[in-house]
Amino acid sequence: MKKISVLFVCLGNICRSPAAEAIFISLLEKKGLKEVFIVDSAGTGSWHIGKKADSRMRIAAERRDINITSKARQITSKDFDQFNYILAMDNSNFRNIQDLKNRTLSNDSAIIKKMQDFRSVFNEQEVPDPYFGGDEGFDYVLDILEDSVNGFLESIC
Repeated sequence: MKKISVLFVCLGNICRSPAAEAIFISLLEKKGLKEVFIVDSAGTGSWHIGKKADSRMRIAAERRDINITSKARQITSKDFDQFNYILAMDNSNFRNIQDLKNRTLSNDSAIIKKMQDFRSVFNEQEVPDPYFGGDEGFDYVLDILEDSVNGFLESIC
């Protein structure tokens, strides 16, 4: 059985996308589906390559029993061939992903969507970046992501 591969993408890959990745993995574990998926996250920017997720996001996630373990990396042209789904956290990153895809020679199999296309509770069209805000912003982003990540899983399973 071929695994379903999912890549979550934000700007620096230290707040939103690693949180979405960890939430998705946690959800897969609860549903007994972890072995069916390959899950990763990346950023459109290169500033934080190799770094752990922002400590404020890791702490907020840990309070929900979600463990963020990924290290930041930048999206590459190879990701369009390796992932079935690429999910952008906001419009700017969505455009950056589309621009990169248009500049590469890929098999064009990746489905690129916005994370909030799968929301059911929150009205936000984008997942806000909590990086420059207070601690409460990280909790709010986790609330948003728990909703939309769950909606995404329901849409493909």
